[in-house]
Amino acid sequence: MRVALVQLNSGDMPLENLPVTEDFIRQAAADGAEFVLTPEVTNCVSTSREHQQRVLSHEHDDPTLARLREVAAGLGIWLLIGSLALKTDDDPDGRFANRSFLIGPDGGIVARYDKIHMFDVDISATETWRESDAFRPGDRLVLARTPIGAIGMTICYDLRFPQLHRALAKEGAQIITQPAAFSPVTGAAHWHVLLRARAIETGCFILAPAQCGDHAISEGRPRQTYGHSLAVAPWGEIIADGGTEPGVVILDIDLDDVDRARARVPSLTHDRPFEWLSGGGPS
Repeated sequence: MRVALVQLNSGDMPLENLPVTEDFIRQAAADGAEFVLTPEVTNCVSTSREHQQRVLSHEHDDPTLARLREVAAGLGIWLLIGSLALKTDDDPDGRFANRSFLIGPDGGIVARYDKIHMFDVDISATETWRESDAFRPGDRLVLARTPIGAIGMTICYDLRFPQLHRALAKEGAQIITQPAAFSPVTGAAHWHVLLRARAIETGCFILAPAQCGDHAISEGRPRQTYGHSLAVAPWGEIIADGGTEPGVVILDIDLDDVDRARARVPSLTHDRPFEWLSGGGPS
């Protein structure tokens, strides 16, 4: 199967980001991609909740979702919209959803996944993030069984929670999608090694389209992201790296590699129960 990772440098105006995203998707399809993936917050990279409140939409009337569904149908491709920032009506604090969509070649929504783990961190004295101030977390794991493979859906900070990926793999995932807008600091330190680890642990292909560069932010503090959209094979090899500029990375994958990797090291079937030693763990 031919796959394309779209690397974006989205700003905070969704209608300005949309034609750029569409052009890259069309480029990927023209190069033969059957499955195209875009990054986290494809529609809007913003650091201002007030700005987001003005420019974001609910799922049912989001222009990016509507247009990209049309594009997928017109091209006859599978499309992962890595995530969209969307308004919700299900949170008492009015927080947004960070929602990934798997779109089928008929333009239908095959699966939705709301990011479970929120990026609430203190990276340094000058870089602090509180994603949960603006976004409410999801609480459901999603595995989509499709004609192109069993696809487990995650988003960005979920990468640091191996139990999530293991659960997807044990349910049959062959591909795990990991769209992201990773910090340059944590990206340089952890991005490649964590993606390789998740692939090795699960025996899955890990497909991780990413945001990159200095983002055009009209309100709020500046935002930079790491880039390096990656594809990692089930044995842990990096088979594509998108570098640091916007663009499209094309690669071919063979899902038989999943079975081969798991046959060599069948760790998904080797779980054993264990107990804490007295005084050495939870009481």
